Amino acid sequence: MKPEKNKVELDFQLNSYNYILDPALIANEPKEIRHKSRMMVVRNSLSQDNCDTNKLTENIIDELSSGDLIVVNDTKVMKARLQVMKENGYKVELLVLENKEDSIWLCLAKPAKKIKIKDIITLNSLKGNIKLKVVGIDNETGGRYIQFPDKCNSLQSMDKLLEDYGEMPLPPYIKKTDQSMSHESRYQTKFAKYPGAVAAPTAGLHLSNDILQELKKRGVKVLPITLHVGYGTFKPISKDNLTNLKLHKEFVKVDENVIDEIKIVKKKGNRVIAVGTTSVRALESCYCPISKRIIPIEKDVDLVIKPGFQFKVVDGLLTNFHLPKSSLLLLVSAMIGRERLLKLYKKAIEEKFRFFSYGDAMYVSPEAFLETSKFRP
Repeated sequence: MKPEKNKVELDFQLNSYNYILDPALIANEPKEIRHKSRMMVVRNSLSQDNCDTNKLTENIIDELSSGDLIVVNDTKVMKARLQVMKENGYKVELLVLENKEDSIWLCLAKPAKKIKIKDIITLNSLKGNIKLKVVGIDNETGGRYIQFPDKCNSLQSMDKLLEDYGEMPLPPYIKKTDQSMSHESRYQTKFAKYPGAVAAPTAGLHLSNDILQELKKRGVKVLPITLHVGYGTFKPISKDNLTNLKLHKEFVKVDENVIDEIKIVKKKGNRVIAVGTTSVRALESCYCPISKRIIPIEKDVDLVIKPGFQFKVVDGLLTNFHLPKSSLLLLVSAMIGRERLLKLYKKAIEEKFRFFSYGDAMYVSPEAFLETSKFRP
């Protein structure tokens, strides 16, 4: 008879992050008013089920104090989904991921097997037709390297082309409806500024301009960082053993003024609250283990946050309810524990919370963090 695995071993097994969700709970469209989504507030770390399920995201105001700092991700989702046609008339879909060099971009293709090196494919639009060339294959992602027009050599120039030819890259679990609200405006945060993401930092979708202004009135500071949500965030984890998990790199920029403000906030005994797991990854990537301090960064990062991680910057988190077996579940489990998180998800399912990108929110309060997840210098 095989011995039962202990909790630590299970923390590093992908199957331990699975749960069963009724597809009817997957949100296909957003709330008409952003801050009217439901919000589960997770409290005391000593209690497995200590949470409040009767809040709305507008109540985040009541959870914060003057002097606290909220950090949001100001990445802008590009209309990165392209419909192209091969010379034989066969249609293929591309998802533009990232720039490799000059005007060559890594794209996921669907179906990928139909796209071969040296193929010429065409973008069709009322704006005119554009010829593209397949110049390589990426072994890690299975994607294709596509030669775009010479002018498409930066995120800004590619964003201009995508505005004319692309579609918003909604997740596949969002089924298109006849809703009057445009995905192009709703699948974008109110603070989106810098193009580069292929998926929204969805926790930020809950924050309306009214809530942002009210937070500032109450003395809560709101500052942006940038993490361009890319392949690493939504790529399925392929190995069951999570011990040596690696994630695809994503570009992060955290300015010096944000670092300075974090230091002031911490010194005064206030809290740093991240809006979304992308903000968590960006902020925690600022910690330099050599100098043992946080520093501004502008680089690609591949930080993996899973149980056992100690948080050096973030004290609280506003997030969504995430897909089973995802790296995002690992991140939240690192804060409050895997078993507790799954119990909270079970409760959310029982109480009919809405899940995934357009779904409801979870606020992990500072007191909900495991003591072992808090960094002690």
